[in-house]
Amino acid sequence: MTNVKPIIIAGGGIGGLAAARMLAIKGHRSIILEQAPNFAEIGAGIQLGPNTHRMFDRLQVTKAMHEIAHFPENIIMLDSLTGEQVLTMPLGQKLESHFGKPYAVIHRADLHTVLYDACKTMGEIDLRAGVEVSGYTDTGDGVTVEIVGGQTIEGSALIGADGLWSKIRAKIIEDGDPIVSGHIAYRAVLPINEVPPELDQWMEDVVLWAGPKNHLVHYKLRRGELFNIVAVFHSQRYVEGWDEYGDPEELYEHFKGTRPEVRALLNKIDVWKMWVLCDRIPVKEWTKNRVTLIGDAAHPMLQYLAAGAGMAMEDAVCLVDLLETYDGDIVRTFADFPGKRYMRTGRVQLTARFYGDIYHAEGVTRELRNLMLSSKKEGNPYAGIEWLYGRNTDLPGGA
Repeated sequence: MTNVKPIIIAGGGIGGLAAARMLAIKGHRSIILEQAPNFAEIGAGIQLGPNTHRMFDRLQVTKAMHEIAHFPENIIMLDSLTGEQVLTMPLGQKLESHFGKPYAVIHRADLHTVLYDACKTMGEIDLRAGVEVSGYTDTGDGVTVEIVGGQTIEGSALIGADGLWSKIRAKIIEDGDPIVSGHIAYRAVLPINEVPPELDQWMEDVVLWAGPKNHLVHYKLRRGELFNIVAVFHSQRYVEGWDEYGDPEELYEHFKGTRPEVRALLNKIDVWKMWVLCDRIPVKEWTKNRVTLIGDAAHPMLQYLAAGAGMAMEDAVCLVDLLETYDGDIVRTFADFPGKRYMRTGRVQLTARFYGDIYHAEGVTRELRNLMLSSKKEGNPYAGIEWLYGRNTDLPGGA
């Protein structure tokens, strides 16, 4: 059953595009309203676990993703003060054999472009940039979306995919502003030939240098042509947005005393972009009648589990699967949707907070972390991540 009026999607990011693509695959029309003047994405690298690759299959974009992604060999955690190798998780064929799908890394803009290009080919999707949603009215049998400037758009339903500061969420949940974590991320990308030689031994890995109240992550992007760098540290500074310029001197001060390899990489970057890390307390309801939320609008999370993009795409696939199960009944679909997702997404939200504490441990806590994690060399190296990467028949596509 295809709805007569299109489903309106507020937000043209990864979650919004995935929802539109999945709806179109099932024959449903949608209108994506993106407030930015163009459909584009900023940010740095994204890590793509096996669960995310199952979503690529459902969205029919796997080939395009694999052509632009990079496939590292290991995830390695190092102590940024001593250089001690704390933990190694093998990736590559070993992980793929275990989970049935690979692990990859991709630039956020590349992931967004693949989804956008896939949506552009589908007549069921109406892509509108430069259109800012100011509010909506649920009319009972449809939704009227209000646009800045005074226009309105009629739809059969509204999906809020408008991110951390979602205007749609504000009307559904009314839980105020996001929670500021006290952590700031600086991000930059280097051409691969400018990476300092001190890092040569880790060029094929995803590496996390864990330090007291800070950490640094680096890995290749875009088929190995670029080198992604994200430095995170504790700070009470607050600037809203994802595209502010950072202060290199502030960064260097917070990484004083770290290993020469860390400082050599940080010193290669003159211009950093920064964002303040925020999340929210998990909730179990994010639907009202014909309006629902997906991705960061529903369950924003800190980036320490590298799972936000995957959760948004899982949301999109799960929502459309339910719509098909219920033969196009939007109200029933939207009512049941949060119940299919909140335990999993809530676990990601809370686990990401915990991982941040682990990465930034100091003093005795840091020493105990190193001892406990380095002792886990026997048995299943994926035991701690099975719940996220392993197959689960309750999730879309058995993700």
